[in-house]
Amino acid sequence: MAALAWLLIPLIAALGAAIWGGWAARNRTSGDVTELAGYARFREAMEKSHSGSETVRAPAEP
Repeated sequence: MAALAWLLIPLIAALGAAIWGGWAARNRTSGDVTELAGYARFREAMEKSHSGSETVRAPAEP
């Protein structure tokens, strides 16, 4: 019975490695489109907020 337990350990490890490998190799290209669209909205918002503002200067020290 102990020999069977020692044979199951590598089998379970191999099964876990196969599951992890499949998860790590999944196709994640759909997230890039969402991130790029969010970045474009961020750039537009930053351009709008700085389009009419002036540079603020610190007061001169006496």
